[in-house]
Amino acid sequence: MPKGFVFKLQPVLDQRLREEKRHQRLVAEIERRRLEIEERIRACQRGIAAAKEDLRDRLGAGRSGQGVALLDVRMQASASLHLVGLAQQAVFELAGVHKHVDAARLELLKAATARKAVELLKTRRLEQWKRDLARREAAEADELNVMRHARKEDAA
Repeated sequence: MPKGFVFKLQPVLDQRLREEKRHQRLVAEIERRRLEIEERIRACQRGIAAAKEDLRDRLGAGRSGQGVALLDVRMQASASLHLVGLAQQAVFELAGVHKHVDAARLELLKAATARKAVELLKTRRLEQWKRDLARREAAEADELNVMRHARKEDAA
């Protein structure tokens, strides 16, 4: 009688688990990139807001009787436009990363589905093995009872 359940497709299940974990790591890496880009966009937005506030302050200085330093205002506007360009570039990059995330998640879903199919097969085979084992044990118990009964009749 075998000592325990042995799933013959265990190497396939192990390989599918490794494949799923590889896809999980890939999705995590892409998500990390997405978060970095989103943080860059937020930093650009904060910089743009600060530049607008600074520009507002510089232009307001002209109304209070002080002169407006046009060179400073021009440089501030240029810096603000540069930040806008960086933000737009990051937004385009983010759109590409979103496409990669979607594709990677789809591959992860396929890998998980493939793993679950083999796990389901393993579960079914284990249940069948348990039923077969219980059936064999019941047959052995019946045979032992028949033999005991036969010995009792022979002894009597």
